[in-house]
Amino acid sequence: MKVVNPNLYIISSVAGGGKSTIIAALLAEYPEFYFSISCTTREPRPGDKDGKTYHFLSVPEFQKRIEAGEFYEWAEVHGNYYGTPKGPILEALREHRVALLDLDVQGAKSVKAIRPESVTIFIEPPSREIWIERLIRRGTDSKTSIERRIQNGIKELDEAPSFDYVVVNDRLEDAIQDVKSILFGSKNKT
Repeated sequence: MKVVNPNLYIISSVAGGGKSTIIAALLAEYPEFYFSISCTTREPRPGDKDGKTYHFLSVPEFQKRIEAGEFYEWAEVHGNYYGTPKGPILEALREHRVALLDLDVQGAKSVKAIRPESVTIFIEPPSREIWIERLIRRGTDSKTSIERRIQNGIKELDEAPSFDYVVVNDRLEDAIQDVKSILFGSKNKT
């Protein structure tokens, strides 16, 4: 299959919406895709690996990189800094590779403003109740963090219509197929 727009694809969702799982499935099937590993100041969760899930930085190191202009975008989310290093993305695009970014809504808007040709995809849970249940069930966050993610997530869900595409993650296999249809050009903008 040939990718219709071998460019920049931004996949966003609420915390616990399934975007990381969908991206992992895409990368397993298409290892030639470039995946942007974000930087963060949050503490690693069980199973996180520095340089694999995130680049974990101290706040002073993150701030130095902001000042040096090393991020495509950065924001404070859920009380921590998150940022997308620009160098590796620009290199992947020069090589005409598909670049996938896993960004929150705020980050997606920032990159879309800089690169309007990028394609934004919002992964939406089937309902708010199911989303909250999934977020709690995954067991990776404290009660305070879950509450903050729910408050932020409600606002993020309201932003879904501003994305180029919205994919409902009711059944994971169907959501993965819908994203592949977007990447390979057989899905109309919604």
